Amino acid sequence: MNEELPKLSGPIFGPRSTNHAKSIVLLLHGYGSNGDDLIGLAPVFSEQLSETIFLSPNAPFKCEANPSGGFQWFDVWETDHDKRIYALRFAEEIINNFIDFQLEKLGLDDSKLVFLGFSQGTMLSMQTALRRKKKCAGILGYSGRLEFPDRLPDEIQSRPLVTLIHGEDDPLLAIDLMNEAETVLLKNGVSVNSFRRPGLGHGIDMEGIKIGMEFLSKRLNN
Repeated sequence: MNEELPKLSGPIFGPRSTNHAKSIVLLLHGYGSNGDDLIGLAPVFSEQLSETIFLSPNAPFKCEANPSGGFQWFDVWETDHDKRIYALRFAEEIINNFIDFQLEKLGLDDSKLVFLGFSQGTMLSMQTALRRKKKCAGILGYSGRLEFPDRLPDEIQSRPLVTLIHGEDDPLLAIDLMNEAETVLLKNGVSVNSFRRPGLGHGIDMEGIKIGMEFLSKRLNN
């Protein structure tokens, strides 16, 4: 891709107990939201991840559905197959550029990086992490799906551990999408733990936060 890559910026939290971070959690927000949405999880997670920096960049594109402070990683309503793939790959390239810069700046490698996504952020987390040559520490995905699952066998480069959490009553992205993602990931040799949250819509509940904290702690506190 020849387009100039946008520079990402957004809220940062931590590390809580050191001047130099020993790991990164990259928080990727959903469609129409911004980095402020997920950074609120950082103080909670940092109780067990005191040496971790939490990066929650705003997506690079304004969201027409929420022009007042809302952003998007790509247009979720794009129906043209080729255009959607291009937009997704461009977003992937933007994230990779951001990650590579942050890892180099902090003197870390992918083994100290976890992707945490919500909704569209989960889509982008799986799109990006599974195609990085070096395996990251994990993917924690809330209320998302796997984009273009048929392309994964030819494109997968690494197989980090994945935890997926999804509300059974999600009206925007049905719980079946998590099940489909799990099936495809397992077929491609990716270890997955999935959690169905009864009564939960399109969101993150306290049990989901607890599950997420356990996953992050196991992946980064070693």
